[in-house]
Amino acid sequence: MSRAYCIPGVFFLFCAFVLLFIVSVSLPYLQAMDITRVHSSGQFGAGSEAIDQLRLGIWGYCVDQSSGRTCFNTGHGYSLTLQNSQGGEVTIGSSWTRGLAVHPVATGVALIALVLSFSQHITITLVSSLVSFLAALLTLIAFAIDIALYAYVKHEMGDLTSDESTITGPGFWLTFVSLILLLLAGCTVCFGRRRDRMSGATNSYQLNSPKNGFFSRFRRN
Repeated sequence: MSRAYCIPGVFFLFCAFVLLFIVSVSLPYLQAMDITRVHSSGQFGAGSEAIDQLRLGIWGYCVDQSSGRTCFNTGHGYSLTLQNSQGGEVTIGSSWTRGLAVHPVATGVALIALVLSFSQHITITLVSSLVSFLAALLTLIAFAIDIALYAYVKHEMGDLTSDESTITGPGFWLTFVSLILLLLAGCTVCFGRRRDRMSGATNSYQLNSPKNGFFSRFRRN
């Protein structure tokens, strides 16, 4: 496989895997890797104490209160009920957070594609390209789930209180960047394989072609 195409493909796959791995660790282990974040001035809470900030991750969530930040390791598919001072409440059900577990699945597939990309065998590099596109598909599904969670939380929090700001977290955008990198990696490996085949065909033609002089074309058969 052409080295000019192989090295960028491996680099893209490595970067995508690292980013997806960081996102997959998520809350409560990496508190900065949330998918959706809600800011408020204490207008809602999950109990008796008001919440200033809410972070939703893959394996749990974190709340910022006057007493400090508390993170809950609930596992995937968690649910959370929030109330305002007027008695209204909204529930972020497990159906909106269960699908976030697609992130680590995409991470595993990206790792397989990365390992296969180191091979110099043409067939294995083709498999690496296909696995890269599979990882990109899973990452696209994960990103769509992130968008759905963000849109749902923003809508529900808007009904719960007017003094809120729901934004996307760093994990949201790292997933998007990983998707782009996986697509680039898959295309790079494909183009590298095609260039390698074309180069091999050209070399074979040159080796098999007879080397005749200029006057040989005027020679009678």
